[in-house]
Amino acid sequence: MGAGRYAPSPSGDLHFGNLRTAVLAWLFARSTGRAFLMRVEDVDTQRSSMDSARRQLEDLAALGLDWDGETVYQSQRFDRYDEAIAALAARGLVYECYCSRKDIQRASSAPHAAPGSYPGTCRDLTQTQREARRAELQEQGRVPALRLRASVTSWPVTDYYVGEYTGDVDDFILRRGGNANQGQDYAYNLAVVVDDADYGVDQVVRGDDLLSSAPRQAYLADLLGFKPPEFVHVPLVLNADGQRLAKRDGAVTLREMLETRTVANVVTAIAGSVGVPGASALPEIVERFDPRALPREPYVWR
Repeated sequence: MGAGRYAPSPSGDLHFGNLRTAVLAWLFARSTGRAFLMRVEDVDTQRSSMDSARRQLEDLAALGLDWDGETVYQSQRFDRYDEAIAALAARGLVYECYCSRKDIQRASSAPHAAPGSYPGTCRDLTQTQREARRAELQEQGRVPALRLRASVTSWPVTDYYVGEYTGDVDDFILRRGGNANQGQDYAYNLAVVVDDADYGVDQVVRGDDLLSSAPRQAYLADLLGFKPPEFVHVPLVLNADGQRLAKRDGAVTLREMLETRTVANVVTAIAGSVGVPGASALPEIVERFDPRALPREPYVWR
């Protein structure tokens, strides 16, 4: 069988919501006989740090979570992302985008784009127009972004809990633009598709706030000749105000929680939130875990 994975972004310590999703990804993989892989999504070079990655991996291991093989770092796979972009470009499926975020916000949606999607401003520029826009960016010391030239406006995926889901697809970014003196970051949608395919990941468990991005990723996978993974989008952890849990909500990182409780206490809290009350170690949770019993409402941290 294939593999599941957890893929944290190393921009700070993991909080209870992150830890719970990691455990759920591990539970789904282990309970279905899959390998479980760890990937550090440090593709955002401006926000990521190796120290943060080290702390995150230490915290996951402290919970008792194990993974197979070496940890993968996206920052070491830029050549592979370039290969994927080149393959798409060879088919005429990539174009330069010169828009700033403000430009996109100010533009009205093009007929082919869904509300909130990229309006297609740079999609059909002439070569003369492109040269002029490129020159403008060069004067500012900047380089353009690269976008996918999508031929669809929506794409279907299958989610373990939601079932059939069709979401919007636009000309999303493959590689970000920016300062010409800095390396350009590759987009999340590109990196995760390439990584999952290269490492045999056929099950993706993550927060349900990412469900809307699944159709874009499945469409890109199809273009690159990859089979999309099985998606499992799980409810988030919210604070008492009904907002997504964040570090600003107080002592919610593992290191903060361990100042007043034990690892077993933390694991028990996670176990209760995933439908396995009373368990205090991951081996016990996986023995009793039933994905059909996972509460479908967000878990509220109090």
